[in-house]
Amino acid sequence: MENTNYKKFIPTSIALYFTYFIHGIGASILGLYKPQFAEHWGAEKLSDGTFDVSAVVLVIAALGLGRLISLPFSGPISDKFGRRLSGIIGVICYAIFFFGIAMSPSMKIAYAFAIVGGIANSFLDTCVSPTCMEIYVNSPSVANLFTKFSMCISQFLLPFAIGAVAAANMSYRTIFIVAGIAIAIDGVLILFMPFPERGAKTAEKKKEKKKLQLSSGAIAAILIGFTSSSTFMLWLNCNKELGVSYGMSATAAGGIQSFYSLGTFAAILLTSVLIKKGLKETSVLVIYPAISVVTLLLVYFIQVPVMCYIAGFLLGYAAAGGVLQLAVSTTATFFPENKGTATSAVMIASSVANYTILSLAGYITKTAGVAAPRMILLLNAGVTVIGIILALIVKKSMNAGQK
Repeated sequence: MENTNYKKFIPTSIALYFTYFIHGIGASILGLYKPQFAEHWGAEKLSDGTFDVSAVVLVIAALGLGRLISLPFSGPISDKFGRRLSGIIGVICYAIFFFGIAMSPSMKIAYAFAIVGGIANSFLDTCVSPTCMEIYVNSPSVANLFTKFSMCISQFLLPFAIGAVAAANMSYRTIFIVAGIAIAIDGVLILFMPFPERGAKTAEKKKEKKKLQLSSGAIAAILIGFTSSSTFMLWLNCNKELGVSYGMSATAAGGIQSFYSLGTFAAILLTSVLIKKGLKETSVLVIYPAISVVTLLLVYFIQVPVMCYIAGFLLGYAAAGGVLQLAVSTTATFFPENKGTATSAVMIASSVANYTILSLAGYITKTAGVAAPRMILLLNAGVTVIGIILALIVKKSMNAGQK
């Protein structure tokens, strides 16, 4: 089972992790440029002088729709035709997304490009996660955690890049264009890099040709894709407005993102060490969402600016620190012969969250106005509690399977 030639695939894994570095930008940059896009797309001004950003929230939600459309196909394509093809499709679609959003003259056109961005995300998911788990076969959960690590590096640097672009009086479209060029170059490298050979295993699979069996634990692990994604997506898309409503300046509120990314850094590094030392993935799936619920309630009741920074760090740690990635690797243990399809299943649940939960958040933002960020906190806490219940089901199922 050990991949003795894994060293020759290290450059491949680095190139694949870089796609997630760019994905980190794609996943959060629209949220950080909401006022600029709202103004550009002709949004109305609210009573407090800010622009109605609900249209931008809907465009962000379209990323989830794109994933939802393509994930039923991207996993099987990855398993059947190879990880490289899935990765190249993802890279091409992401380049189209970045250039398209930068040039979109209206919300409707941006919505279409956001769907393409969601398609990009789904094909990268079903390339990068399975490939890295196949390269680093002795530590698949840790390998998968580092997809999130790559994202959090870019999400930590992004606010500083936005500040530098603004200081240089450059267009807010600049980062989109740079990201599009960078992922296109990375795609060329991926096209020629070696990938782990899967031919021998494919022959065995054809011999067995087993149907995918869905146990209660497997279903719960897949559904954690919905709850874990909801937790960090809702926070990412309301934290800046929450900070402003608690008396922070827009610039200071933008710093919440950096604390969030620091928390994610800490979680991935510490969780990787703890898993190496024997902490079970299923325990993380219970403990981290519990920390998230407590944090969300604290920031709801303690309405002071400093609490936003504390919550940013804690939610970066507990919500975005690898719970979704561990849900993927845990689900893959239920379907060891179909890692691409298993990844698709979890990410379908995640994309449903992206589209439905963020659409609901957009509706709350439009109807509740200034009170919306705190209402979204309560919604977030409720969904995360469901995630804890699902994780307990997974834990019970896996413990029963080991007996």
